[in-house]
Amino acid sequence: GNMAQDMTEKELLKMELDQLKKEVKNERQMISKTGKELKDYIESMAGEDPLLKGVPEDKNPFKEKGGCTIS
Repeated sequence: GNMAQDMTEKELLKMELDQLKKEVKNERQMISKTGKELKDYIESMAGEDPLLKGVPEDKNPFKEKGGCTIS
């Protein structure tokens, strides 16, 4: 079986506890602060973002290579 099934409940709980102990040490930041940083970052990169400005036809690897003709 896979690893999780071979472990006892006790081992699984210990793993979960270890994970939580690690996460507790993570430095938490206010979402209002990180949200602003994220927005600034996205706006600073916007000029390079193909999702915002689109991909020029000649650079688009997924562009149709000529239509298909049905006879």
